[in-house]
Amino acid sequence: MQRRAFLIATTAASLAGLRPGAANPLADGPFEITRTEAEWRSLLSGPEYAVLREADTEAPYSSPLNDEDRAGTYLCGGCQLPVYSSETKYDSGTGWPSFTEALPNAIGTAEDRSFIFQVRTECHCRRCGSHLGHIFEDGPAPTGMRHCLNGLALDFSAA
Repeated sequence: MQRRAFLIATTAASLAGLRPGAANPLADGPFEITRTEAEWRSLLSGPEYAVLREADTEAPYSSPLNDEDRAGTYLCGGCQLPVYSSETKYDSGTGWPSFTEALPNAIGTAEDRSFIFQVRTECHCRRCGSHLGHIFEDGPAPTGMRHCLNGLALDFSAA
């Protein structure tokens, strides 16, 4: 009975952390760029809205940006802020575009407890709060970090 109560309490706490109805349930504002839900929906496709504004995750290996290898800059799909450089991109083998670090002053982070028994670090655009992906401590040198991002959250600008 104690195990069941613990599981119920843990599940409720995880679900409470999602803050349903929030633009990005993990990012706290205020942000420089704010839009109404209707404005975001008019600017983004359905799948882009789900990722950027509701912190969803796209299917692995579904983004053309996963295989992008040209020099350039990756921009927030919500507001076009430059967030990652191609110089820090690498093939993590996970199926999502991965980087060792973000551009300076480009992202914010938040604790993500949406998975039961797992705490992750969510990363979002510091200017509009759009969800980009997650950061893990299993990346290569020099940072040891893996910024695992949704391709739907990004636009690419070739150098």
